[in-house]
Amino acid sequence: MNGFPAFLRLAGQPVLVTGGGAAAVAKTRLLLAAGADVTVATGAPAPELLDWARTGRLAIDRHPLTAGWVTGRTIVIVAEPDADGIAVAAAARSARVPVNVVDRPELSTFIMPAIIDRDPVLIAVSTGGTSPALARRVRAWIEALLPARLGTLARALDAARQTVNETLGSASVRRRFWDSVLDGPIATRILRGDEAGCSQVLGQLAAPDRGRPAGVVHIVGAGPGDPDLLTLKALRLLQQADVVIHDRLVGDAVLNLARRDATRIAVGKAKGAHSWSQAEIDALLVHRAGEGQRVVRLNGGDPDIFGRAGEELANLRAHGIEVEIVPGITAATAAAESPRALSAVS
Repeated sequence: MNGFPAFLRLAGQPVLVTGGGAAAVAKTRLLLAAGADVTVATGAPAPELLDWARTGRLAIDRHPLTAGWVTGRTIVIVAEPDADGIAVAAAARSARVPVNVVDRPELSTFIMPAIIDRDPVLIAVSTGGTSPALARRVRAWIEALLPARLGTLARALDAARQTVNETLGSASVRRRFWDSVLDGPIATRILRGDEAGCSQVLGQLAAPDRGRPAGVVHIVGAGPGDPDLLTLKALRLLQQADVVIHDRLVGDAVLNLARRDATRIAVGKAKGAHSWSQAEIDALLVHRAGEGQRVVRLNGGDPDIFGRAGEELANLRAHGIEVEIVPGITAATAAAESPRALSAVS
């Protein structure tokens, strides 16, 4: 990562914006939406800034900029990087006040992302300051995929959260419960705009925790290594897994798509490292599923071709464990469909 993503709570916090043009208006609009206490330092405020000042939403200060302007600020945004603005940015960096200088990422200590707002769901897209135009395009792509009532769904789930947490004792059971809700008819109803009574229904659906949940193993093909060639089902299972047991040939580009807190165990062969026998892998799969975990057994390519899917499948079923095979794209298939291969036969 070229930066650490985080969300700041700016409600009531003092924020400084320098400049009075279009960039200052755009940044100030976002800050006001976040509830910040904004002061705009400019001698030539745009009409929108004047309107916001007249209604008491912000303060405009026309005094000359100095380094002292950064004192006590939570963040500083330099919307016009002229000489005075750059000096203020330097003062902010020296005082360790987070500062963003519009179109000057080398002078900034944080980047303003492109934002998708489905309050309380907030998604930020950043290219590290390399291409704001690309960040805006990615935002548009994501906007097209997200339901308009996503925020309503989030609030309905929050209203039922305490009841569910009190009813379902373990984190793994709660996680599965919420996954089933999001994949089921209640979420669909809320996203359609019919949320009446859904929070109460969610609370009633949360049956008491009766012990360890049943485990499941998904034997998944990772494809030839390109994450874009994962199947949609493989991606969904990776993001729901409690543990990912993978061959050493499965690269980080694919493994990084798994849930952040999922346990990852490499069981392939590697020089100078412990080599797992098939019996050990079988025992590990049975143990993890027996603990009630959702296990993804991740193989390169298609597990039915180069993996030991048949043996693992039979062993898991012999132990009464639910198991499913999710095929992947083989390296041979991917190579045949690559632009280079196509051009070679054209």
